[in-house]
Amino acid sequence: MLTPAQRQQAAEQLFNADTQRHLIPQLSQSYEGIELEDAYAIQDLWLTMRIDRGARLVGRKIGLTSRAMQMASNFNEPDYGYLTDDMLLPDGAQIEAVRFLSPRLEVELCFIMGEDLQGAGCTVADVMRATEFVTPALELIAYRTQVPRAIVDTIADNAAAGAMITGGRLVRPFDLDIRWVGATLSKNGVIEESGVSAAVMGHPAAGIAWLVNKLAHHGVGLKAGQMVLAGSFTRPVNIAAGDVIQADYGPLGSLGVRFV
Repeated sequence: MLTPAQRQQAAEQLFNADTQRHLIPQLSQSYEGIELEDAYAIQDLWLTMRIDRGARLVGRKIGLTSRAMQMASNFNEPDYGYLTDDMLLPDGAQIEAVRFLSPRLEVELCFIMGEDLQGAGCTVADVMRATEFVTPALELIAYRTQVPRAIVDTIADNAAAGAMITGGRLVRPFDLDIRWVGATLSKNGVIEESGVSAAVMGHPAAGIAWLVNKLAHHGVGLKAGQMVLAGSFTRPVNIAAGDVIQADYGPLGSLGVRFV
């Protein structure tokens, strides 16, 4: 377990790595004895630093929702991080690739909450009832530390959240069976990945239910209007300057961005 001073120092290192665009050594190598509780506390301190400089909390992201990614990370459950308003990018955006370190894209669904949702015992049905809209989204993941990374490195690094791109159609959660939303992700005209949303824990709302139950231990939850990235149902795709990205969600529409 780290001291409060060590947690603050680690958060400042991650914040500076993000703003100055450079990688730092893994916290698991720099801070002997760092634990999961430390990693989430560092994440909270990082958020406070962002908010103090004008960012606004707009939601949450869930990661490691596939069994394959959990096994690769030697971890047996998802993780979570924060989304702030300066992470939101629109469909059609031209994105400076140098803004992000080791950027990759994942195909996801974004849930927009219509009601507050808090407390232990949350279920998929509770999430569906509390959700106002579901929309296609791409998560841009980026690292601020060197690799390979332990799970505490990923969590402290805001679960690798870099940005979120939304587009396509807004749909109400009961207007279709959202377990079977399919999508393809193309880079420069070539389909790199495809998947179906049921790959996220059997149901894309399952990860959000998991998150609400986790947050209940800290006396917090999700707020109406917040956005939640439910987890990827494809493998991450590496991106670089010059890449043109298109994600096709079929009946839910498509979204695209260009990296410059």
